[in-house]
Amino acid sequence: MKNLNVLVTGCASGIGRAVAELLSSEGHTVFGIDKTDSECDRFTSFSSDITSEEELFGIRERLSKDGVALDAIVCVAGIHAMVSVVESDYSAIKRVIEVNLLGTMLTCRALHGLLKKGGRVIIVTSEVATYSPMPFNGIYNVSKTALECYADTLRQELNLLGQRVITVRPGAVKTPLATDSLTKTEELVKSTELYKNEARHFSSLVQKFSGTPMAPELMAKTVYKALISKRPRLSYSKNRNPGLVMLSLLPKRWQCAVIKLMLNRN
Repeated sequence: MKNLNVLVTGCASGIGRAVAELLSSEGHTVFGIDKTDSECDRFTSFSSDITSEEELFGIRERLSKDGVALDAIVCVAGIHAMVSVVESDYSAIKRVIEVNLLGTMLTCRALHGLLKKGGRVIIVTSEVATYSPMPFNGIYNVSKTALECYADTLRQELNLLGQRVITVRPGAVKTPLATDSLTKTEELVKSTELYKNEARHFSSLVQKFSGTPMAPELMAKTVYKALISKRPRLSYSKNRNPGLVMLSLLPKRWQCAVIKLMLNRN
């Protein structure tokens, strides 16, 4: 297999870090982007905010000057929020959309000029993107569902240029994002004024039914498979939550009734 030049966002931790390290260990050249310094000698990293168009185009210019052409762009960076959509302040809503959706869109826009013909874009969304939103997880859900729509749009356009777009939908993964989601659920119980009782039950359910998180290295192998397969699938899912799958099969009216019954207990 030839050496690949791959750019990975969110390379400082979690899935992004695991992907970058796996690629490096397989002899590929990795260029990582993260707002937090990744401090890794296995690959080149840039400390940058993917929501900054100026910083991303700066990275493109530096890579272009070095004669780098990319075989793939892997968009992993993302953040989580657990809030009531009618109580959350605008800054929290804006930040989730900026990072999870607009950050990916900006990354692809800024770096696409370096992508080779036949190159690939891997966009990591979430298993929740294919389900109806759960209460208090709506902002994150909206950002990931919109990201799926963006990936579909990008797939149609890049297909005309001979390039592939592949989505990867992880379930629960042992990452700072997973830990953060539990913390934010507990914070929701303290901060909400409208849903004190419901948030308390929701927090309990999240802890019981979030599933067994898999190691990010296992998710990295799925991403790697999408990168090197001669005929990759359009999407890959890993470690799906059985409870969410079953709930999503119900009519939406029934979903609302089930969730209300579970959260409106005394």
